[in-house]
Amino acid sequence: MTKYGLRARVFTLTLAPTLIIGLLLSAFFTMSRYRDLEHQLISTGASIIEPLAISTEYGMADQNREAVRRLISYAHRKHSQIIRSIAVFNTHNELFVTSNFHRNFEALMYPDDQPIPLLLETRLNKNSLILRAPILKEGQFSNPSFPGYQAQALGYIALELDLSALRLQQYQEVFTALMVLLLGLTLSSLFAYRLMKDVTRPISHMVSVVDRIRRGHLDVRIEGHLLGELDTLKNGINAMAISLSEYHIEMQQSIDQATSDLRETLEQLEIQNVELDIAKKRAQEAARVKSEFLANMSHELRTPLNGVIGFTRQMLKTRLSSSQQDYLQTIEKSANNLLTIINDILDFSKLEAGKLLLENIPFDFTDSLDEVMKLLAPSAHEKGLELTLKVDNRIPTGMIGDPLRIQQVLTNLIGNAVKFTERGNIDVSVELKTDRDESLELQFMVRDTGIGISERQQAQLFQAFSQADASISRRYGGTGLGLVITQKLVSQMGGEISLTSRLHQGSTFWFSLQLHKTDLPVSQPIHTHGLQNKKLLLIEPNMQAASVLQQRMIHAGLQVTYRSTLPEEAEKHDFTLLNLSPGEQPPLGELLDRVFKAEQLSDKVIVSLPTTELALSDRLLSAGVAACLPKPLGHRKLLETLSSEPEQLLEPEPLPEPRIAPAIQPLTVMAVDDNPANLKLISALLSERVETVITATGGRKAVEYAQQKQFDLIFMDIQMPEMDGVTACQAIHDTHLNHTTPVIAVTAHAMAGERERLIEAGMDDYLTKPIEEHILQQILAKWTDPNKSLSPAIALLPNATESQASESVAQQKAVSWDWDLALKQAAGKEDLAKDMLQMLLDFMPEVELLVNEALDGKTIDLWPPIHKLHGSCAYSGVPRLKSLCHTIETELKAGASTEDIEPELFELIDEMENVVKASKAYKN
Repeated sequence: MTKYGLRARVFTLTLAPTLIIGLLLSAFFTMSRYRDLEHQLISTGASIIEPLAISTEYGMADQNREAVRRLISYAHRKHSQIIRSIAVFNTHNELFVTSNFHRNFEALMYPDDQPIPLLLETRLNKNSLILRAPILKEGQFSNPSFPGYQAQALGYIALELDLSALRLQQYQEVFTALMVLLLGLTLSSLFAYRLMKDVTRPISHMVSVVDRIRRGHLDVRIEGHLLGELDTLKNGINAMAISLSEYHIEMQQSIDQATSDLRETLEQLEIQNVELDIAKKRAQEAARVKSEFLANMSHELRTPLNGVIGFTRQMLKTRLSSSQQDYLQTIEKSANNLLTIINDILDFSKLEAGKLLLENIPFDFTDSLDEVMKLLAPSAHEKGLELTLKVDNRIPTGMIGDPLRIQQVLTNLIGNAVKFTERGNIDVSVELKTDRDESLELQFMVRDTGIGISERQQAQLFQAFSQADASISRRYGGTGLGLVITQKLVSQMGGEISLTSRLHQGSTFWFSLQLHKTDLPVSQPIHTHGLQNKKLLLIEPNMQAASVLQQRMIHAGLQVTYRSTLPEEAEKHDFTLLNLSPGEQPPLGELLDRVFKAEQLSDKVIVSLPTTELALSDRLLSAGVAACLPKPLGHRKLLETLSSEPEQLLEPEPLPEPRIAPAIQPLTVMAVDDNPANLKLISALLSERVETVITATGGRKAVEYAQQKQFDLIFMDIQMPEMDGVTACQAIHDTHLNHTTPVIAVTAHAMAGERERLIEAGMDDYLTKPIEEHILQQILAKWTDPNKSLSPAIALLPNATESQASESVAQQKAVSWDWDLALKQAAGKEDLAKDMLQMLLDFMPEVELLVNEALDGKTIDLWPPIHKLHGSCAYSGVPRLKSLCHTIETELKAGASTEDIEPELFELIDEMENVVKASKAYKN
């Protein structure tokens, strides 16, 4: 009723039955009459041909043509209105006589390969009906009832009837049926019109009156006398209008009363508003406290960060020595496990607290994007993914904005694409949307061919501490803050971010930014005059990567010829750019053969290798390759390589100058920390400055050492199991040998008032993590020789740098124990890798015992042993055990009970057994 009006429905329901029944009856009777006329014609033809067949028997038997002709000519004349031709054929299927000439006697004849049938046969053509009847010889002494009797055919007679009159009569019958049907429809239409006049018009009037009542005209009524139920409906509408009018009066009275009541409750509402305002201020204060807490560096985050930054600096001061390899292992462990989480949490806390400030500086736009691609290329290439960058040629080189935050947004989006993509491409593109004077609007797009995101999961994607699915968190890891930070950064830079995705078909994240152009020099210009109209042969198996490179080279002025594989023969080129796809690992001989063929086609061959295959560079350079570049190819690096001379490409980079080490002081120092990585770091830093360093793994052990030996200085961690740093400091000051020994607090708590609290509790000084080397040197100088000036070598110490490392292959595979990973973490030192593994195996029984006791219902604090096990796992090539420890430690810090994490604890026990079995299998 909502789509079609009452008038249309009445008209349709009235005519539809008449039309359907009329069509069915007309079709039925027309078809019946059609068939009856055909059967009538066949019967007429049979009544003509069968007597002729009998009467021509004697003429055929005597071969009397004249007698037969007279018979058939008489029959033809008698029925000339329907007969076209009559022909008689003998037993040899030859024409005997005919009533008139026929153009095609073959249409009347039986086929020569068939015998003459003994029964009447009919055949209906388009415009004629052909009947054939046999002429049978009925002998005087023949007995048809005798068994085996068979009449002899003397020939047959063929009769062709004209169907024109029949068709005309059939068409007349169809026309008559249609006329009857139209007459029925006309009568039904008249009745329908009358019905609509008597029903729909009054109803339309009622609708108009009801609409006026709805708009507030409660005094209108429906007048006049109507038929049947319509009159009842009219009375009901009028009664409804009267009731509404009465209700309106009552409602007005109620409103007046309610208004009076509301005025009386204003004081109560004001009191409630005050209470709500107080509650709002409390909520804002709670949010401020939370943001301030997150913005401050917590102990759990700064402690591992201490190892990351410290060992990075140690590596920068050495030249591939054994200690450098040892530090590299610790750097990789700390960076993989903590750096991404720390950066996410700190950025999120700053954004929540409104303390994140954006820069507005000139920068090279293309070089900035190339840095991001270079950083993320290893993790993409390890999975066999092709990484491409396409920048609109209309975008200028110099821009004004915050390059660090733009890189952070792109790093987050591309990193997610790499994480959730197993095969295919990750394509990054930047397009110019609008150009307004000095301002540009750019659109960044990151497309992948990964697992995709369902519509239900997309709604939760930009929420803090959440991911698309719980199983994703267990498989791929992450804090769930990346996209939230990305969204907030883009919003703070004046842009917007969104995505389009389909499950199992990949995702496309895009965001737009407003940046300003600048004419200031932001980088050295790229001179491409020597490349104009030079010919370059581009060999790239991946179509998308080839398209990006081809457009970039054409824009630089080169004439590019693209091939997916190296052609056998081609014209001479100035350059050949030979690209290998990630995941493609051709034998060295085959690769050298490709290089040899490329050298035949051009004067200068450049090979682009995935970052996982850069070890082939030396071998290819020795084979005559002009240069080996990592994928994806940076714009500046590629053009400079094409423009430079071969001898410039082969010139080795200068080695870094050795740094001046600080002087060793004749001191005995004790370092106390429960974290092995931090203890190892502070001991390494102190070993470069003092003669003797004693390490203690806890407060109780430090007190025992202090009772046995005198120290010049003690560096004490604060948060330790069994005995914390403050209690240990007080116990050490109570000993006879170290009553006056300075105790330096080393802590990750960097909140305001922490220094004063620790010094008041008995500490002599305060050192924050991560440890700054120049501050450590100042502490040593302050408490060993206050008048001694700082060594000039301190000024040469490297500044703090942040290291970012991608997840290892073993972590992606989530194996129990990977010797290659352990060896890599030990920088190729087998003895060190075995020692770290043995330390882990020795500690696991203690953890297993505590976990079993906790599962049995005993009250045990599992966080300290799990925290220590987590730190040990990062050194021994056990990614799955490390991931489990991280999950359990996180849940324990969040206040989870043993029952809440019971499945993870059972899984932890099983995984420790798997590690033991895997290590034993390797040793055997």
